[in-house]
Amino acid sequence: MGRKNTDKVVFHQIQVLDAGAKGVSVAKAPDGKVIFIPNVVPGDVVDVQTFKKRKAYYEGKAVKFHELSEYRVDPICEHFGVCGGCKWQNMNYGQQLAFKQNEVKNHLQRIGKIELPEFENILGSDKQFFYRNKMEFSFSNSRWLTEKEIGSTEDLGNRNALGFHIPKMWDKILDITKCHLQEDPSNAIRNEIRAFANEHNLAFFNPREHSGLLRTVMIRTVSTGEIMVLIQFFEEDKENRELILDHLYEKFPQITSLQYVVNGKPNDTIYDQDVILYKGRDYILEEMEGLKFSINAKSFYQTNSDQAYELYKITRDFAGLTGNETVYDLYTGTGTIAQFVSKKAKKVIGVESVPEAILDAKANAERNNITNCEFFVGDMKVVFNEAFIASHGKPDVIITDPPRDGMHKDVVEQILKIAPEKVVYVSCNSATQARDLALMDEKYKVTRVRPVDMFPQTHHVENVVLLELR
Repeated sequence: MGRKNTDKVVFHQIQVLDAGAKGVSVAKAPDGKVIFIPNVVPGDVVDVQTFKKRKAYYEGKAVKFHELSEYRVDPICEHFGVCGGCKWQNMNYGQQLAFKQNEVKNHLQRIGKIELPEFENILGSDKQFFYRNKMEFSFSNSRWLTEKEIGSTEDLGNRNALGFHIPKMWDKILDITKCHLQEDPSNAIRNEIRAFANEHNLAFFNPREHSGLLRTVMIRTVSTGEIMVLIQFFEEDKENRELILDHLYEKFPQITSLQYVVNGKPNDTIYDQDVILYKGRDYILEEMEGLKFSINAKSFYQTNSDQAYELYKITRDFAGLTGNETVYDLYTGTGTIAQFVSKKAKKVIGVESVPEAILDAKANAERNNITNCEFFVGDMKVVFNEAFIASHGKPDVIITDPPRDGMHKDVVEQILKIAPEKVVYVSCNSATQARDLALMDEKYKVTRVRPVDMFPQTHHVENVVLLELR
C-alpha cells in the first residue's frame, strides 16, 4: 500500500467498542489508533472505509456489516442516518441510558479526579419520542439529494425543502416529511407551510445567493396545548407574507401565537430582530406544579418540558430546603428553577446575563404571585461580587445551571470565598462540570450525583451534583 492511500484504507472485521462523543461510536484500528464511526452501535462487527487520518485517530464509515449488535433496534424515522438529529435511534433505550450514565461517571472520575459517592441511577424519560417543545426548520430552494436520487434518471421536480441542515453543511437542507421529535400538529403545520408555499410559487431561501422570501419556521408547543409559530422572511413582501400567514391561521385555528420576522441579515438568528405579532398573543404559557411560565419567541426554556419538571424536582430535593434558606440561583435564565424552589426557601436571588430573560423572570414571578424572588441582570463574573452579596445576604445554598462551557473561574472562586453550606450544580456538559468540581474540591465534597436524560435518541445528558462543605 503506497503512502498516498493511507487516509483511505479499509479495515476488515472491526468490532465497535463504545459510544463516543457527539453520537459517534468508537472502535480500534489494527495499528491501535481509535476509529470514529457514525451510524453504528457498540457490538456491531463491520468493515470500515476511512476517509480521514489524524495522528491519534481515523474517521470512517461502515461499508459492510458482519455481525449486528444485540443493542440494535430498527430506527423508526425514515430520515435516520441522513438527518443528523437522532443519532442513537438505532440503539435500544436501556443501552442509551447505560452509555450516558457511563459517560458522566468517566468525566467526573477522569477529569475531576475527586472522591465521588455512589452514583444514583440515571433518570430516563417516559417519552422517548415527541418530547421537544421547540423545533426550528429552514427553507432552501436546493434541497439535499439522497444517494438514490442522485443515481436516478427521473426528473426530481422542484428542489424546494423545509427541514434540517445536513450535519457540517450550512447550505444544505434535508426535506423533512415526518419528524419524531415534536408532538402534533408540528408535522402538519410544517408540511402545510411547504405545500402552500409550493402551490403559490413563494420563493424558498437560497443561502448561497441570499435571495428568496421564506427563510425559517420555528414551532413551540407546551403541555397546556398552546402553540406558537414564527415564520422568518428574508424580505418584506406584504402581499405574500399575509397570504401565507392568513392561510396558516385559518387552517390551524388552535395556534395561540402567530408571529413573524423580516430578516435580511447574513445569519438567521432572531435575537437581534424585531419579532412582530400577527395573530393571537406574543407568548404561550407553560405550567408546572401550578406555576405558569410565559414563553416568548426569544425565551430560553428547557426543550423537554416533562423532563425539565423531573430535573427541577431532583435539584430541589438535592438542595434540601427547609424554608429558612437564602438561595442564589446563578445563570437563572427565565427564573424557572428559582420560582420552582421558592416556596421551600426564605428568599431566592436569580442572576442572568440576558436582559430579556430577566424581564421574563420578573413577569413570571408576578404572574405566579411569588414575592420572595428577586432577579438581577449582568455578567455573572462581574455581578456576583462582595458588594452584591453584602446587599442581598450570604446564601445558604447556591444552585448553578451554567451554559455548556461551565462556570467562569472567577465565579468558582467567589463561591469558594463565600462558602455556602451547599451547592447544587446542574450541568448539560459533565466534562466542564468535572473541571469545576475539581476546582471546588478543596472546600466541598460531592455527596450526590444523578444524571437525567433530557434528550432520548441523542448522546446529550444532564447531570445534577450536590456539593457540601467539608
